Amino acid sequence: MESPVSSPENAAARTLAGQCLCGAVRYTVADEFAYALNCHCADCRRTTGSAFKPFAGIERHKLAIAQGQDELLVFGEQDAGNVHCRHCGSLLYSVVRDGLFVHVTLGTLADDPSIRPRAHIFVGSKAPWFTITDDLPQYAGHADAG
Repeated sequence: MESPVSSPENAAARTLAGQCLCGAVRYTVADEFAYALNCHCADCRRTTGSAFKPFAGIERHKLAIAQGQDELLVFGEQDAGNVHCRHCGSLLYSVVRDGLFVHVTLGTLADDPSIRPRAHIFVGSKAPWFTITDDLPQYAGHADAG
C-alpha cells in the first residue's frame, strides 16, 4: 500500500518554499510544475552569472510572495521580465508566456521539488567553457517544453 506522504494526490498538494539570498523575499509555490529545463541562452547566463539557468515552469497564480512584495525588482515588463530581490539581486523567477507562467529558478527553492530538468535548451549559444556531461537531451534552440 502506498504511503499517504508519497501518493500522487498528496504530491500535487505539496507547497514548496523559496527565498532570495538575503531572505528579504520569500515565496511559496505549488509542487505542480509543468516542465523543468536547463537554459543556456546568453540572457539566462548573464542574469544568473552561471553556465545555465535551471528552472521549472508553472502557472503564475500558483506562486505567491509570502514576504517582501515591496522588495521585488522587475527587470523588463510585469508580464515578461525577470523578478529579482532589490537588495541581494537574486533572480527568483521569470514571467513568461504573456504573463501566464513563471519560470522559478530551482536554486532559490528551499524545498526539493518533485520535478527534475529534462533537457538542455539553447545549447547552440552555450558558454564555450562549459561542457554538458549528463545524458539529458540537448536542443540548439527552444525545446517543446510542454
